Amino acid sequence: MAALAGPCWAATGAEPPRTLTVGYYDFPPAIYSDSQGRPKGPVVDLTRRVLEHAGYQARFRGLPSARLYAALKDGTIDLWPGAPGKPELQADTLEGRETLAQISLNLYYRADTPTPKVPESLRKRGVIVIGGYNYWPQVNRMLSDPKLEIRLHRTSNHASALEMLKHRRADYLLDYAVPINQAVQRLAMPELQHVELQKLAVRFIVSRHADGSRTIIEALDRAYAELVAAGEDVSLPE
Repeated sequence: MAALAGPCWAATGAEPPRTLTVGYYDFPPAIYSDSQGRPKGPVVDLTRRVLEHAGYQARFRGLPSARLYAALKDGTIDLWPGAPGKPELQADTLEGRETLAQISLNLYYRADTPTPKVPESLRKRGVIVIGGYNYWPQVNRMLSDPKLEIRLHRTSNHASALEMLKHRRADYLLDYAVPINQAVQRLAMPELQHVELQKLAVRFIVSRHADGSRTIIEALDRAYAELVAAGEDVSLPE
């Protein structure tokens, strides 16, 4: 009976679906590792659905961002549902056409702080950033511009970043909307005022070193488009 309940690949002669290793770093609540180290979040669910529709299986592997990028470069990670256009990955990856979601990178400030003008309002001010996050080149250039003399205050998580801003450890907080919104709700804090610095797409990024990388990215784009055309709900939280 157990044999009847299992996969029927041997009986039919069909090959089992190829497994792709999907890399990610914690970006709660969209994608993150739970207390048992298991991948969770709507991006995990959507990636599984698209891969299955394209004829693949997913094996998720959580990594810090720097190690994830290195794994895409050497092919130990096949796929990353992330943001396209990173210069350090362009030579080693293929980017999908389909946009899975849009994420906002914002500059947050307290209610008693005037609305900042970027970048001039940041001159000689303290800005809180999350350790391990890799921002876009133009944002990194702004943060490291010696003429601005920005003082960076690093912390390991979004909740501590909010507490630092609340208790005036710095003037501004640079962070993404999705994890900050979750942290604000969890801490029962009032919604923060912010200025949007960038709107970033989330797409499938495939390592060029994965076997058949071009076939993979085309299959995933096609599978996502077919789910949309079929009326499936593939929306993700913005």
